[in-house]
This record gives sequence, C-alpha cells and structure tokens, in this order.
Amino acid sequence: MATQQTRALGRIAVAPSVIALFLWMIVPLAMTIWFSLLRYNLLDPNPACSPLTPWALTDPANRCLAGASNYYYFLTDPAFFRAIGNSLQLVGWVLAISVIGGILLALLLDQAIFGRNIVRLMIIAPFFVMPTVSALVWKNMMMHPVSGFLAWLFQLFGLQPIDWFAHAPMTAIVIMVAWQWLPFATLILLTALQSLDEEQKEAAEMDGAPPLSYFWHLVLPHLARPITVVILIETIFLLNVFAEIYVTGSGGRAGNMPFLVYQYGLISNDIGGASAGGIIAVILANIVAFFLMRMIGKNLEA
Repeated sequence: MATQQTRALGRIAVAPSVIALFLWMIVPLAMTIWFSLLRYNLLDPNPACSPLTPWALTDPANRCLAGASNYYYFLTDPAFFRAIGNSLQLVGWVLAISVIGGILLALLLDQAIFGRNIVRLMIIAPFFVMPTVSALVWKNMMMHPVSGFLAWLFQLFGLQPIDWFAHAPMTAIVIMVAWQWLPFATLILLTALQSLDEEQKEAAEMDGAPPLSYFWHLVLPHLARPITVVILIETIFLLNVFAEIYVTGSGGRAGNMPFLVYQYGLISNDIGGASAGGIIAVILANIVAFFLMRMIGKNLEA
C-alpha cells in the first residue's frame, strides 16, 4: 500500500515537468504542421486563414488550405536535392576530419610533451567559439582573397590566392566547421585514451610491439565506442549547421537543408513552404538518427 502511494505521489510530482516538456515539444511541431498545410505568405497574408476562424478555412473563395502542395513543391524543387547533397557532404567530410584528426591529436596529447597543458588548452579552445564569430574570423582574417592569412601564405610560396567563397564554398565551410568540432572529438578520445589499462600498455612494451601494431590491435579497439559516440553527437549537430553558411554568404552553392528552409521562410516569405520544409527536415533527421542509433547500439553492446 505504501509503495502504491509512493508511486502515485512520484507521478504527481513529476507530472508538471512532463506536461511542460510535452507542450514545449508538441506545440511548435503542431503549429509547424498547421502552417505547412496553408497558403501563407508574409507579403500577402490572408486574414481569413486563421485557426481562430476555422469555418473560413474550407471556403474555396479564401484559398487557405494548400493540402500537400507545399510538400510537393518543396520536394520537387531542384534546390532540395542540392541541399541534401550539401548536407551529406558537410556531415561526411567534417566527421572524417574530426575523427581522424581527433585520434591523431589525442595520441599526441597523451604523450609527455613540453607545455602539454597549454597545448591542450589551445586545441580545445576553438570548440567554445560561437559559430557566428568563427565564421567572421575565417571569412575576414583567414580566407579573405586579398588580406587573409591564407592568401599571404599562398603568395609566400608563389601561388595564386584562392577566393574560397567564390570558387570553393563547400570546402571553406567544411574547414570552418571541422576546425570548431575537431576539439570536441579530441577531448572525448583523449579522455578515453587515458583510461586505457596500464598493464596492457606495459605488456605491449615488454613484448616489443611495433607502434603500428600497438595502435591497431590495442588503441583502436579501445577507442571504438568513444568514436561511435562522437559520430552520433556530431551528426546531430552538423545536420543543423546554419550560421557559417549564412554569415559567409555561401548559401548559393553550399546551402544545406536549414539554409533552404531559411530561404523559403525569410527570403521568399513563404511560411507554408518553409513549414513543409521544416517537417521534411525533421523526418529526414529522425531517419538518420534511427539508423545511427541502431548501428551505435550494436557497437556498444558488443
């Protein structure tokens, strides 16, 4: 009896938080679905298309309901497939750079080098820079075709500087985002590397294991689970990259799904199309998360 009362009191105590969280999640989603079914443009708003006057929505004269047409136009837009391709490229390249670079940096920082603490601080620092600030620094100080550091470096070796955002915008975005996420992967992998059993290290040293074999048979299997966690977390956030593309003006050729939704909503003022794009983006992200969780779950259980 006491147990049942305790459970009931626990549910009552937790209920306000659960209800608030549910409303915080479901209300924006419901409103997005609602607007995705309407013909709603900010430049030509139709006052009849309001949830406060539901009887006016079905009136053919008002032309409020768009049905699935917003989804159709978004899915058949050539920019949609380009955005999907750019999103996959961005996620793939940044994951490859951050995981491989993170492993190499973690191995370096695990050694007893001079000034190791300062080096660790410098490597981890980029992760705490805001994306907007990072994009401005890279755009104006590093990748500027005239006064940027990379332009000076190219000229120093007698090469022609590259106008990154005109000729290689996707490469520029990948470099910027990878620079910001590489410290995260390094930190996670370094923490895992330091938990490696000292007895196994000593046994490998006593057996005279070559460095490559030591890494391949001892270090890499130990890092398998942290790597899967890094891939999962980074993929979730990389699918939402927007500030770097917006600030650098690379959306024409390097625009991903979030940028395409922004173009529909705040450039074309098509709230219905932008809402449909947002729902499609949520569905695609959940599909990716589903398969990632399945693969990572198998890895973690192994």
